[in-house]
Amino acid sequence: MPSMQAEAGASLSSATTAPDHPRTPRGASSRHLVVLALAAASAYGIDQATKAWALDALADGRPREVIGSFLRFQLTHNPGAAFSLGTNSTIFITAIAVAVVIAVLFTARKLRSTGWALAFGLIVGGAVGNLTDRFLRPPGGGKGYVVDFLQLPNWPIFNVADIAICTAAALVVLLTFRGVGLDGIRDRDRETDKDTENDGNEDAA
Repeated sequence: MPSMQAEAGASLSSATTAPDHPRTPRGASSRHLVVLALAAASAYGIDQATKAWALDALADGRPREVIGSFLRFQLTHNPGAAFSLGTNSTIFITAIAVAVVIAVLFTARKLRSTGWALAFGLIVGGAVGNLTDRFLRPPGGGKGYVVDFLQLPNWPIFNVADIAICTAAALVVLLTFRGVGLDGIRDRDRETDKDTENDGNEDAA
């Protein structure tokens, strides 16, 4: 889902510009890396399992109503991005997804926030889920078609990986809006601590 991946990736750079909180150790904590790994593994596992089910159960091409006409299962093979965008730019879409995963894992070195760890994990799991289709499903080589099967009224068909990426993007926006940094410190607390430090330096002078 490149459009959401790009938006989430852009938000990552703004989250890393804030100075480190003086009382926060540098580097990621093992607990938050575990949260990232579990979120990524869960998103990826559920995505791949549901795609395998869809390929088997929906192979006849007939739609299945799940909640009346509100939610239906309809198997499709999507050469483009989420919502069938960019159908003629599959390699470019694949490159964006790979770049986003690398950027997220690189930025995760500073993780000390459960919210950011969860968001990063969902991005990685969702992106790798669709990348698996790109490389392993026909025609392969980064040009494979992504398996989609979830359909809502007046909405393009999507999959669990897309849900994970959209959820992560929303979480990134929320954390950024609340001013929560990768180290788990809010901007207002960071500024308060900075002011206190400056007052202490003035008194010492």
